[in-house]
Amino acid sequence: MKMYEIREMSEQELVKRIAEEETNLVDLRFQHELKNLTNTAKLNLVKKDISRMRTVLNEMKTTSSDDK
Repeated sequence: MKMYEIREMSEQELVKRIAEEETNLVDLRFQHELKNLTNTAKLNLVKKDISRMRTVLNEMKTTSSDDK
């Protein structure tokens, strides 16, 4: 997922999407342990996407608290 796509999301959408991606990451880890995961690079991609979303969410929270 690209940064501009993440920045277009609202806070509620980001929170929901982070939760979805975290459950997806758990599923990928189980598949990897069971040797059912063919594309292991997907683990890193999902982790990086979660990090990007959390970064943007934190930026939103700090800018909204700075505005007050």
